[in-house]
Amino acid sequence: MDDVMIRPMELRDLDQVEEIEKKSFTTTWSKNLYKRELIENDFAHYFVIEKQNKMIGFCGIWLVLDEAQVTNIAIDPNYRDKGYGTLLFQYMLKRAMIKGAANLSLEVRKSNTQAQGLYKKFGLQPAGIRKNYYTDNNEDAIVMWVKL
Repeated sequence: MDDVMIRPMELRDLDQVEEIEKKSFTTTWSKNLYKRELIENDFAHYFVIEKQNKMIGFCGIWLVLDEAQVTNIAIDPNYRDKGYGTLLFQYMLKRAMIKGAANLSLEVRKSNTQAQGLYKKFGLQPAGIRKNYYTDNNEDAIVMWVKL
């Protein structure tokens, strides 16, 4: 994995972010929303993972006081099951801890057992259910969290 780099997301990345979003999620964020997150939201921290200078994934986190909330994480389907999601999530966790986060939480689709498996590797545990959380199909979200 020496040909992999993780760095902060920049405005020039948004076309590629949008591409990976469309491949990964049924309900996507707009480029404009990401632009606002990068420019206006002081709590937001977004990162991209590149392999041989090609973006293969991204993630975001909000850091408010000592609480970290994962906003999203996506790996291009062509690069899944190769450890890149683990690498990116681990990087994001370290950044959150360096910035003083004591707790981390996220929501994940009840049906997304693959993502749940990744999060459990990092100690996240189910803490509750948000009923009908996802607007595309009213699927429940599992709230997962970990003390860092």
